[in-house]
Amino acid sequence: MSRTASHVPTPRRDRVGLGRGHVWSEAVLAVLLVAGCATSSSPGRRSAQGATPSSRRKPNVLFVLTDDMRLDDLRFMPKVRELIRDQGVSFDRYFDNVTLCCPARTSILRGQYSHNTGVLTNGGGNGGFETAHADMVEQSTIATAMHDAGYATGLFGKYLNGYPHTAGPAYVPPGWDQWSSSSKGNAYGEYDYTLNENGKQVDYGHGPDDYGTDVYTRQTRDFITRAASTSTPFFAYLAVYAPHSPSTPAPQDTRAFPGLKAPRDPAYDEADVSDKPRYIQALPPLTPQRQRLIDRRYRKRAQSLQAVDRSVASLVDALDAKRQLDDTYVIFTSDNGFHLGQHRMPSGKQTAYETDIHLPLLIRGPGVAKASHVTALTGNVDLAPTIAAIGGGRLTDNPDGRSLVPLLTTKNPRVPAHWRQVFLLEHWTETSAQQDRSGAGQLEPDDLDQADTTSSSDAQPTTPTSAAAPRRSLAGRSRIPEFQGLRLPTYTYVEYSTGERELYDLTRDPDELNNIAGAASPARLDALHQRLDAMRSCAGATCRARESAPLVLR
Repeated sequence: MSRTASHVPTPRRDRVGLGRGHVWSEAVLAVLLVAGCATSSSPGRRSAQGATPSSRRKPNVLFVLTDDMRLDDLRFMPKVRELIRDQGVSFDRYFDNVTLCCPARTSILRGQYSHNTGVLTNGGGNGGFETAHADMVEQSTIATAMHDAGYATGLFGKYLNGYPHTAGPAYVPPGWDQWSSSSKGNAYGEYDYTLNENGKQVDYGHGPDDYGTDVYTRQTRDFITRAASTSTPFFAYLAVYAPHSPSTPAPQDTRAFPGLKAPRDPAYDEADVSDKPRYIQALPPLTPQRQRLIDRRYRKRAQSLQAVDRSVASLVDALDAKRQLDDTYVIFTSDNGFHLGQHRMPSGKQTAYETDIHLPLLIRGPGVAKASHVTALTGNVDLAPTIAAIGGGRLTDNPDGRSLVPLLTTKNPRVPAHWRQVFLLEHWTETSAQQDRSGAGQLEPDDLDQADTTSSSDAQPTTPTSAAAPRRSLAGRSRIPEFQGLRLPTYTYVEYSTGERELYDLTRDPDELNNIAGAASPARLDALHQRLDAMRSCAGATCRARESAPLVLR
């Protein structure tokens, strides 16, 4: 059955960007891209018969974004490992600025830390789609940059939490030529939802063809096919809901991984949490029942990722069949990570621990070194500058991040001189400011880390966002204090609003069991504090300069 709308709305361009422009199509970048497109082949997949590299001046970009996927979840995705990781580059120190869906996704779209996007949480008066829309954040994104650079642009799947709310179910953000995102129903559950397909409301039920990941993949494949038929370079943004809870697997995957249990790493159900912040100290040890629930969630997450793994293979096949694979950058990552029992926390995110901030980032494409690893500190603020650089686009608001293109073409490149020494970590609590959410019908699952940690229920609560009264979800009752911190190549440093601090030496203590902030020298703590203070208010070029300044820890 065909559900794709036939018309393409003209993106709104009635508002200007918020800041000064910054051009990322440097001459050296153009040389790299042209060389890559002229010499690449189709590694990891057969070349289409008679295929030769295209003479297109601009390469395509396929961006695949998962939801709440941990770095070690890659173990369940053999096709992603074979087709992207092994045929391209892995960024071994790639991190998330705010480990929460909407702030992370806004940073991806704009290339800015959350304190500059203004989207700090998933809702309330300081986050969610409503804040992004009201503050005109959408007027300058990677979508508008690529659209203005001559690309066909398409988003398929999850957008920003709370979309579309008062903007209306037919609203399409600026810069997107093709649009398919949920406007009503239970998209997180993969069934029984409504998509806004280019302004047309299309209902999906509970049949085999309605499974969300497969629907968004088919639409992405159709978009790629249409663009290829007109020789138009494309930017395709596929944002699946997996493995976000309730982590609904495709029908064929419901029995996968029988008996699978969450990893019992050294941080799992940590025995001694006396050196942790008070919100961790207040957690009891994990009961056997709680551990069974964690194992069940872990198993369902792995099951739900099987459809994503097949999706990636399907799209690579489609690119190959249309002779586009040689000319396409494929970027795979997650919006944030997820903890499952570490430091006694049952399930969730929003912390500065490695389970939550350390994510997969894999890139393959023209001229990209195969099976390569980059150890430089990188983060989600770098994605928009990188994609803009690939396409010769212009981000009209000066980004905080930097293009990763110079790191793509050399096998296991050294960390460049003057590269960032620190990456900023942030977390805020949701304000209680009331907003009119009438007119929308999305079901937003409450994040598990905000739920009652003493509950034995495995039910996944959902909160409708259609009530005229403000949505007071569990996310507004965070137990995690606000914090800012720094991720260094081998350390994590965090300052909480409570006055507490954490410092971990990740070389000696990769599981973050021993908080050494209390034993660190005053000189070391002062150096970290001064750099963090400098980063809290940075913007654009000042972020890059302050990140890159040498930092000596005594």
